[in-house]
Amino acid sequence: MRLLVVNDDGIEADGLLTLARVLAKAHDVWIVAPESERSGASNAITLKDSIRVRKVGERTYRCRGTPADCVLVALLGLVPGAVDLVLSGINHGPNLGTDVLYSGTAGGARQAALMGRAGVALSVNAYAPPFDFPCAAEFTARNLETFRALADEDHFVNVNFPTTDCGSAKPMITFPSRRSYR
Repeated sequence: MRLLVVNDDGIEADGLLTLARVLAKAHDVWIVAPESERSGASNAITLKDSIRVRKVGERTYRCRGTPADCVLVALLGLVPGAVDLVLSGINHGPNLGTDVLYSGTAGGARQAALMGRAGVALSVNAYAPPFDFPCAAEFTARNLETFRALADEDHFVNVNFPTTDCGSAKPMITFPSRRSYR
């Protein structure tokens, strides 16, 4: 499967690199990620500045833009051929309820859906280490087909992994609600 991996935490984020490394064992993985952290960018796109993209490794690009810009650039020609699934994350911190309106992680997955591709936002429910990125990445790798079946041009999938016992947690399908911020 050809996979595009983006995020909002930047090209050097542990969540992104762990996800890409796990997925690359069995899939054609392309990374196009912001050159720096872009949390809270939502679905913003760059209109009045250039979007600069620089190759930094095999199938790996750093983009001077938002997560949505990364998806646009990748799907409009940077990645050759069809992308089967766009994975955005793994984000440092949860994206719950109304977070999906503000999150750059969710924005990357939403942009994929707007372009007719399956998109999945991935987040861990922790703001500080330890982050269980390996468990989240392995779960994602095992469930790619399920995610692809759930996502379409009208819907993206938003996945939040628990802080502890990621490997034994039972998956649940829920619906967004209003989140109370403190």
